[in-house]
Amino acid sequence: MAASIKTAEEIEAMRVAGRLAGEVLDFITPHVKPGVTTGELDRLCHRYMVDVQGTVPAPLNYAPPGYRPFPKSICTSVNHQVCHGVPGDRILKAGDIVNIDVTVIKDSWHGDSSRMYPVGDIALAARRLCEVTFECMWFGIATVRPGGHLGDIGAAIQAHAEKHGFSVVREFCGHGIGRRFHEEPQVLHYGKAGTLDRFVPGMTFTIEPMINAGRREIRELADGWTIVTRDHSLSAQWEHTVLVTESGVEVLTMSAGAPPPAALVLDRLNRAPNLVAA
Repeated sequence: MAASIKTAEEIEAMRVAGRLAGEVLDFITPHVKPGVTTGELDRLCHRYMVDVQGTVPAPLNYAPPGYRPFPKSICTSVNHQVCHGVPGDRILKAGDIVNIDVTVIKDSWHGDSSRMYPVGDIALAARRLCEVTFECMWFGIATVRPGGHLGDIGAAIQAHAEKHGFSVVREFCGHGIGRRFHEEPQVLHYGKAGTLDRFVPGMTFTIEPMINAGRREIRELADGWTIVTRDHSLSAQWEHTVLVTESGVEVLTMSAGAPPPAALVLDRLNRAPNLVAA
C-alpha cells in the first residue's frame, strides 16, 4: 500500500494532533521522579488527555492482528525495556531511565511522540545512551527532503549509533501516521543511504530509533507487549512525527517543553536548511 499524501487541510489537523502529543509529554515531565509508579504516570496522562485536551489515547485497547488489546493509555519502558512497556505497579527509583510513548487522537488524526526521562541522578553511561539516541533521531530527521530516500534516515541513525558502540533494534521501525495509527511507509532505523522509497511532500511518518547499549537482539515478555533487550543491557528511544514539505521537513510534535536539538545536532542542521520545527 502506498503512503498517504496529506492535503493542506489534513496537514493542519496533523499539526494540532502532533502538538497535543508533545504537550502530554510536557505535562508528565515533573511527575517522573523516584517513588512514582508507571501506573500512576499512565493515570495522570490519561486524565490529561481525556479531561484537559479532549483527545483519545490511541494505545488504550489497541489490538493489531495477533495481539491482545493493550491495557493502558501510554507505554512506559524502563531501563532494559526497549518499547511497549505496560504501565503497572513498578516503582521508579533513582538511576532508572524511562521512555514514555504517547499517541493522541484528535478529530480522528493521530499525533505520536516519545521521550526519555532520567529518574533522579543517573549513571553517566545511561545518560550518554539517552543523549546519543536523541542525536540519532535528529540526524535521521535532518535527512528528510523531497527527492531523498527513506534509507537515508536509517543510514544516518545507524552510523551515529554504531560510532558510539551502540546497536540499533531492527525488529521495530517508524511508520506512516494520519487517520490510522500505523500507515505506510515503514521507516527503518538502519540501512543504506539512497535506497527505499523517495520522500514526497505531504508524507507524514514517525522517526523513533530504539538504541541498545549492548547487542541489538530483543525478546518479548509474557504480557505479549513489553519488548526487552536479550542481554539485559539498557535501551533508549526518542520519537517525533514529521511532515515532508515542499522544501524539506517539519517536525509536528514539537511543543514548548520539547528538548531542542543538542549542539552537535544543530551543527548538522545548520547544513540542512530544510528543517522546520513547528
